[in-house]
Amino acid sequence: MRKISLFIAMSLDGYIAKPNDDLSFLKLVEKEGEDYGYAEFMSKIDTIIIGRRTYDYVLREIGASHYDNGQRDVYVITRTKRPKVGRTVFYTGNLTELIDRLKSESGKNIYCDGGAEVINELLKHDLIDELIISIIPVLLGNGTKLFKDGRPEQALEFITAKAFETGLIQLRYKRGK
Repeated sequence: MRKISLFIAMSLDGYIAKPNDDLSFLKLVEKEGEDYGYAEFMSKIDTIIIGRRTYDYVLREIGASHYDNGQRDVYVITRTKRPKVGRTVFYTGNLTELIDRLKSESGKNIYCDGGAEVINELLKHDLIDELIISIIPVLLGNGTKLFKDGRPEQALEFITAKAFETGLIQLRYKRGK
């Protein structure tokens, strides 16, 4: 069975973006030759689920090929119908139904790359199997919180914690029993 993994970075005080979807704080831990396990993680992924605002930001800052490289299916969760572009589908339906369908299909794992709305909707329905959270050594004080209020309590099982020279700490958990 395919699993859904969250691979995301946040500030020590729990923000995944500064106001106005600003991700510039991620540059604090950029280091040549260090990808914090991202390439290895992505080698096990063939499907990405992403919120529209996060998708639009990455499109502007990096380009569409960051997600749709011709080898992965990309589902952009949105309220606005748009035609499919390459392997990118703009999905307006029920998120839980999409996840159930994707998990029942054969393939590699599924990567949820945010944003907070999508992550919290998946958490509400206990659909995230693995959380890989990188803590950036900064207190932002404001912005978009990774974990929103109003979710059910969920126990997690610790897998690993890894510290890097840049001060980044990467925590890995799986869904508790």
